[in-house]
Amino acid sequence: MFERYGWVGILLVVGAMTFRSAGATAEEAELYEVRHYLLGDDGDEAALDAFLKDALIPALARQGIETVGAFAYPRSMNSKPKDPLPPRVILVIPYASASQVASVAAALQKDEAYRAAGKGYLDREHDDLAFDRIESELLVAMDCMKKMSVPPGTLDNTDRVYEFRLYESANERLGTAKVDMFNNGEVPIFLDCGIQPIFIGESLIGPYRPSLSYLTVYENDAARIEAWKAFRVHPDWQVLKQESKYANTVSRIDKLILKPKPYSKM
Repeated sequence: MFERYGWVGILLVVGAMTFRSAGATAEEAELYEVRHYLLGDDGDEAALDAFLKDALIPALARQGIETVGAFAYPRSMNSKPKDPLPPRVILVIPYASASQVASVAAALQKDEAYRAAGKGYLDREHDDLAFDRIESELLVAMDCMKKMSVPPGTLDNTDRVYEFRLYESANERLGTAKVDMFNNGEVPIFLDCGIQPIFIGESLIGPYRPSLSYLTVYENDAARIEAWKAFRVHPDWQVLKQESKYANTVSRIDKLILKPKPYSKM
């Protein structure tokens, strides 16, 4: 998963696009950019952290985007897959509208405080970058959760753990059915089992369409494991997953267990 993907031209067209997600529109639902900074073999994670903490996240806050998530991908917590993903830092940026995606990018270029705070990172030469590549995916919030929600007290818990999941579908019809499954029953089961969503979104632009992704938070990793055990045996889930219209809606699931960066706002 997460092969290199060029998000070419999105800022030229995003302001003119109209998005739909099982009844949700861009005017009603938030957008989320999920950004992967791939560190490669020679990445400078400390320099990237300093840039995100001191330059980018404060600059986004000046544009009204205050709840930006920043996450590490600990290999030790993601050891079950045969091939854990390469080192990376993951950033989640919420937008109120499609036009804000473009306006924020333009504002950053004019933000002198941003450029000054990020000078050590932005002025690095082409052969001395802090990362290898950036992958981005743009999601639109679904009807089941049109707005991001970070429970009160979340940031006070330094033991908290997050899980990011991406559900791919074999074609558009099955992808729509999986969105419908979330919108009509899956989320209440999550909540009943202690699986707390931060956001849930359908992919608009990205390399794994059709797909949906979501981020959940837990008190600690033991709580995460127990919550998913409860979900798998929940009686409502046993009924929902047997509905014929939801058969074969997911062709692949990718799971990333994440820890928040100290400067994360999520």
